[in-house]
Amino acid sequence: MTKRRMFLRMITASLLRRRSRMLIALLSIGIGATILAGMVTIYYDVPRQMRAQMRSYGANMLLLPEDGETLDSEKLARVLEQFPEDALVGAAPYRYVRLDMTSRQQSFTTAGTDFEQVLKTSPYFSVEGRYPEATREVLVGKEIAELIGVREGSSMELTWQPAVTAGEGDPAADWVPNAQLAGSAEGFSGGAVTVTATLDGEGKIAEIQVDASTQTPEYGGRTQEDKPFLKQFTGKTLPLTMGEDVDALTGATVTSTAIVDALNHSRAVTAASQPRTVRYEVVGILVTGGEEEGYVFMSNADMRALTGEDKLDVTELSVSADEEQLNAYVEAVANSGEGVTARLVKRVTKSETAVLGKLQALVFLVTVVVLLLTMICVSTTMMAVVSERRREIGLRKALGASDNSIRAEFLGEGLFLGLLGGVMGAALGFVFAQVVSVNVFGSSITFQPLLLPVTVIVSMVIAAVSCLMPIKRAVSIDPALVLKGE
Repeated sequence: MTKRRMFLRMITASLLRRRSRMLIALLSIGIGATILAGMVTIYYDVPRQMRAQMRSYGANMLLLPEDGETLDSEKLARVLEQFPEDALVGAAPYRYVRLDMTSRQQSFTTAGTDFEQVLKTSPYFSVEGRYPEATREVLVGKEIAELIGVREGSSMELTWQPAVTAGEGDPAADWVPNAQLAGSAEGFSGGAVTVTATLDGEGKIAEIQVDASTQTPEYGGRTQEDKPFLKQFTGKTLPLTMGEDVDALTGATVTSTAIVDALNHSRAVTAASQPRTVRYEVVGILVTGGEEEGYVFMSNADMRALTGEDKLDVTELSVSADEEQLNAYVEAVANSGEGVTARLVKRVTKSETAVLGKLQALVFLVTVVVLLLTMICVSTTMMAVVSERRREIGLRKALGASDNSIRAEFLGEGLFLGLLGGVMGAALGFVFAQVVSVNVFGSSITFQPLLLPVTVIVSMVIAAVSCLMPIKRAVSIDPALVLKGE
């Protein structure tokens, strides 16, 4: 029989003779290994699970056009190539414009977006009814719905008034004889006031028409039909000065000023500057408890059809990544050369990082405590074994056994227990982590093959360290005293 086989036989025989004590040590190591494997799996899988859960609280990154740049759907598609598919949860683009509902003398901020992406970036949105699916369907915020009295199934006409004041160059270049002019300005409560005018052969105002239907009927709304007020503009040369060239209508100073501003910024009428009115069906009422309740939402396709422009003001991104990775994506967008800048939503990002950091710290602390308790339990069990085997150890030393042989035997027993407990714990640890993940996060985890050898090695190391004190006591046994019965 070889020395190795003899050594293994001695270890197994020693373990079998003391089955009850060794079973306790084995269970201690197995439980410790189970907790270790489970907690390590959770430690590395929790960030993925938590980030998926945190995405329900909204976007954590915004894409905005740089100063002097524009953002459209094609440019957005190129920018989104900077993000891995498995990291990008959703990207919801938004275009905000002010649309008029002339039948109610109201103007609303209307957002064009992609509702499929909104479901991913803003899953907390609550809709009474459904999201728009077909063309000419809108989602109305609860605040607006209560204000104008619309509900699911109602219809509403929205008018787009192009920003004719946003043309390039000096507006005075368009004020030529016989010109047709159009302009708009913000009146009372943010409602748009639209003015069209015709110049005569001398470049003076020959005719003027005012659309103040968004203003209060009893005040600003009177400016569009008050003949004495409108007659003031006839024969005047642009630009006009309020209080000198014309006087404000009594009780409608804000609207009157808006009319003068619209004329002073008016441009030559083109097909693109003509207002467009479209009837939409309300298919849902949006309830969020936030500012979104004050908006009307339509699809980007409807927004482009109404405005004739493919423009985006901002894109909300929901990205599953830690803060370091998010900062790397921000830098990648900045270096893309598309004229787009990425900004992190600090409130969401910081909260996510803080929660994950504390959770991982708690998992790490629990794992360390459990491993320490495992070491104490194994060490106590091995100390009891040494006490039981004092006479045996003393006799072996009297017969010439070296201290190293005694150390090797006890260390071998500990490593064997660590091996068995580690294998058992690695398997049970994955089951433990799977149960925790399914019950807490509602999704399964992925098995990490590297975790099996790591758990076994750590278990053997813990078992070996636990044997150090018992081995020291075993080696210190004096055979003369033990054989005398002391």
